[in-house]
Parts: sequence; structure tokens; C-alpha cells
Amino acid sequence: MKRKKHTAADDDAQIDMTPMLDIVFIMLIFFIVTTTFSSEKGLSANRPKDNTPTNTPSKALSIRIDDTGQIMMGGRIVDIRRVVANTQTYLAENATETAAIQAHENTEHGIVVEVMDQVKLAGIRNVSILVKKD
Repeated sequence: MKRKKHTAADDDAQIDMTPMLDIVFIMLIFFIVTTTFSSEKGLSANRPKDNTPTNTPSKALSIRIDDTGQIMMGGRIVDIRRVVANTQTYLAENATETAAIQAHENTEHGIVVEVMDQVKLAGIRNVSILVKKD
């Protein structure tokens, strides 16, 4: 058996990669151009407009509820049925959009929610609840 001798032509045989790379780059450009970008759906945040103070600062309506359920507005005791009228009177005298309800920690939740509903019926939309601990 005779062995073949390797010739110089066998050593120089290589695969030319240039056409394959050209096709890959053309496909890459094609996919980049035809891709559509869609914006994802999500919740929108209600961000404040700016941090500059207003010329007329509004004074928030202050309502206190003690542990027995008594409601105090403006330093006097008010019945639950009169919260709307007292809030409207306060709005007539003061331009405000906020109210703060300060409730004792032992106050029944139903009273606090009812006062909050009465204040919203009077026209104030921003209501804060504060819990007072002894």
C-alpha cells in the first residue's frame, strides 16, 4: 500500500466565509428595519405640576373626632348631620380644597367614614385621615 503524499493544494484549502457574513448582515439589517416598537400599557401616575408655592396658601379644614364619637369643627361640637352645612360655611369663608380628619384611635370606623362622606358631599375632594394616639 502506498501512501499519498500531502500536496500544497490540500494545505491551502479553506472555506470562504465572506458570502455567509454578508447574508447574516443583510438579514440583521432586514430584521432591524422591519421591527415595530410598541409602547407598553400601564398605570399613569398623578404627578404634581411643580413645586412652586402658590400665592394664596389654602388652609385645610380641620375636623376632630374623639373616642366617644363627638365631632369638633372650629372648636365647637357639631352633630354628624350638620357636617355638610358647616363645611359649606367654611368653604364660603376660606378657599380650600383639602380637609384633615383627626380621629382618636378608639373612634369607630363608621363615624370616620360618614364624616368623610359628608365632607366630600360638601365639595371637598382631598380628604386626609389622621389617627391620634393618647
